[in-house]
Amino acid sequence: MARAANYDRDAALEAAMAVFWRKGYHATSLKDLEVALTMKPGSIYAAFESKENLYLLAIERYFEASRKGFLAQIANADTPLTGLAAQFQTYADLSGAEPTRQACMLMKTMVDTATTEPAIATAAQNYLEQMCAAFADTFKAAQSEGEVRADADPKRLARRYQANISALRVELLRGLPREDIQKLADDMAQETLALGTA
Repeated sequence: MARAANYDRDAALEAAMAVFWRKGYHATSLKDLEVALTMKPGSIYAAFESKENLYLLAIERYFEASRKGFLAQIANADTPLTGLAAQFQTYADLSGAEPTRQACMLMKTMVDTATTEPAIATAAQNYLEQMCAAFADTFKAAQSEGEVRADADPKRLARRYQANISALRVELLRGLPREDIQKLADDMAQETLALGTA
């Protein structure tokens, strides 16, 4: 097997994530990866073993960046619940952005690989569950601060919250006008804030 030439692994993974996110697992060719990573096929395989493994590393990178961004927003918010509500605006701000960034790479992966690449689909599902757990932890924190009823189920709230984010991103991809996306995000944020008064 060819040795991987000197390369910037971080930059290579970022480039791989970008092309996989845009095209999906199946539609991304080795030539696409060569161009994106500026690496020869032998070097790609020497560095990352296989296309599948490279994809798994790419979605791990996507997940880690998504979780880090979410946790940073929560940490900077006045309260856990207002941080959760503000997250919808983050996605609304993607209106008009390049379509790739509007789609959740993990959800896109689930659709693309559910019946063809079980290892990849399972990894994406696990990352979605970990994001849901991060949402649940934040709802628990809100509960501890008296923002959410003591008898509420944080896991149930987290699943509803995650479903709302998914729905908002679908509407972004459908090309809903910016004004309508903003209204939808506002409605979802208000619904989240209302948990403190229900």
